[in-house]
Amino acid sequence: MIRAVIIDDEKNNIDNLEGLLQKHCPEVVITAHALNADEGKQIILQYQPDIVFLDIQMPGKNGFDLLQSLPQYSFEIIFVTAFDQYGIQAVKFSAIDYLLKPVNTAELKIAVEKAVVKSKMKMQNLQLQNLMELLQHKQEKNEHRLALTTAKETRFVKPEQIIRCESSNSYTSFYLTDGKMIMVSKPIFEYEELLKEYGFIRCHQSHVINTAKVKSWIKENGSQLLLEDGSIVPISRNKKEIVAEALRIFKAG
Repeated sequence: MIRAVIIDDEKNNIDNLEGLLQKHCPEVVITAHALNADEGKQIILQYQPDIVFLDIQMPGKNGFDLLQSLPQYSFEIIFVTAFDQYGIQAVKFSAIDYLLKPVNTAELKIAVEKAVVKSKMKMQNLQLQNLMELLQHKQEKNEHRLALTTAKETRFVKPEQIIRCESSNSYTSFYLTDGKMIMVSKPIFEYEELLKEYGFIRCHQSHVINTAKVKSWIKENGSQLLLEDGSIVPISRNKKEIVAEALRIFKAG
């Protein structure tokens, strides 16, 4: 059995989630619940759960405050929140699962299945640790690391180490400055949103590039970009203005 706790400031949300888990995820047993961050910290330390279901926005101390007060992260976390914009950018950057209220049953089952697999490995939760570091160094972008989860591992990569991203159906390939490639099973539009504040732009339906890694704009055979690793990436006709502005050059012909 998988031991879990629920931390949420509204009792009806706790009852609703516990009911969904009993019905759809019978392998998960709720050992305790709490209505605020301080109580939440106590039950995590006392019960040592495998999974923590945590509301982000709570009165007083929020869910992130609670996590930052813990000495280690030997559990899996699933955030449950009514606010899509509240800290979710950092959560996505660390590839951590979150559920929006009201909780969708199918999404809950998927998140629990993934958490159960990882909890059985009994390892320190590096993704959660990365999230805490992101929140601690919000303004220090050179310290941020993007979590890229493959079938075998989760790699943590600084945005400056990424030259470009390329889409292949629902997969995205990341080409790095060390010559390596990492493929993850998420669509490219998710990373377009996550990386745009780090100098990345979508120059084509299938390509997101790091503007700092552009060597030249090639105008032969249509518009293309030559990148530092020697790769050549096309520019869509409707993206020329955006690319020109991002590279701070005059409009291309």
